[in-house]
Amino acid sequence: MTTTVPLSVPLYGASLPQALSRFFRKYATFSGRASRAEYWWIALVNFVVLVVSGALALGLGAATGTPSPSGGVYLGGGAAVGGVLGGLWFVAVLIPSLAVTVRRLHDVNLSGWLILLNLVPSVGSLIVFILTLLPPSPLGARFDADAAPPAA
Repeated sequence: MTTTVPLSVPLYGASLPQALSRFFRKYATFSGRASRAEYWWIALVNFVVLVVSGALALGLGAATGTPSPSGGVYLGGGAAVGGVLGGLWFVAVLIPSLAVTVRRLHDVNLSGWLILLNLVPSVGSLIVFILTLLPPSPLGARFDADAAPPAA
């Protein structure tokens, strides 16, 4: 018998289909927590889509392009297909990607506002990357929807 984990708590050891389902079902949910598996499966999917759309843009661009005098190829209009597909994916997953990152930071017992470190050139994204690698903290349960308010 399988037990289902409610969306309000992280699913540790989530499979790819489970992570994708939870990612889109919690589209703009910035509260709560996300397990490492939930976060990294989505990161992998986003990376694969980026690589495939880039390869598609290069392949179709080269196929429809014209030779350049230096021996290379000017990319043709086919490059727009991969660019448009990649851009559509980016727009579709921007908000849920930010949300799952905030929830991942909550699982480590850190403020979701640390996602703003991504705005710091060069080192900001590296810091957020390292923070998402950290193991979960039991203290992160304070970010759950059913968490008791702190004592006064």
